[in-house]
Amino acid sequence: MDNRFATAFVIACVLSLISTIYMAASIGTDFWYEYRSPVQENSSDLNKNTWEKFNTVETDEATYNDTLFRYNGTLGLWRRCITMPKSTLWYTSLERTESFDVVTKCMSFTLNEQFMEKFVVPGDPESGIDLLRTYLWRCQVLLPFVSLGLMCFGALIGLCACICRSLYPTIATGVLHFLAGLCTLGSVGCYVAGIELLHQKLKLPENVSGEFGWSFCLACVSAPLQFMASALFIWAAHTNRKEYTLMKAYRVA
Repeated sequence: MDNRFATAFVIACVLSLISTIYMAASIGTDFWYEYRSPVQENSSDLNKNTWEKFNTVETDEATYNDTLFRYNGTLGLWRRCITMPKSTLWYTSLERTESFDVVTKCMSFTLNEQFMEKFVVPGDPESGIDLLRTYLWRCQVLLPFVSLGLMCFGALIGLCACICRSLYPTIATGVLHFLAGLCTLGSVGCYVAGIELLHQKLKLPENVSGEFGWSFCLACVSAPLQFMASALFIWAAHTNRKEYTLMKAYRVA
């Protein structure tokens, strides 16, 4: 194997590993979107009532989003979190944040919530099903796992190529990484579109702002890394095969 192809193969493997780590981290963390709001009053009864609404299994979309808006919420693919004034009278085992006056608590989305229909007016079933938001949400949840699966399958093919001492099978690895990059890019696009549509229907309260978080940024960085790895895999395999064919023809002649 030519040193050029071996170097390209190694660089592609490193890029693939980094993108896999970034993608896995983005799926497992809760900072795809963050809200910034004024600190709410420290009332034990108010905090308890707010948490009970937020913690309800399969609470409606409007309720938990309103809580996220008002309590510095963060939103991931699988969990939602709020930051509230500390109140040991009603809850004592919450995770501490950097401030001693506030606590953070997260609630996981159930599988049913992930695939539940979204309504034209969030929280109002009588308004009808919003198919666009429904499928955008489902895609943003499923596509990252498809992306990880494709990269893992591509890694297995690459491992087989190393065992066989041939770069040609890595063309399949490159194609799978390209498809994984498309899935990652699709997930990011679906998330952005879903957030924008949600904010059109549920206006942010006064003095509340929102921004995409670092988990979202990790997914954004992962996509181009997958595309670069794909290009290197395909180039190394195709060019190496082409040169091998030419060399074989030269020897026959």
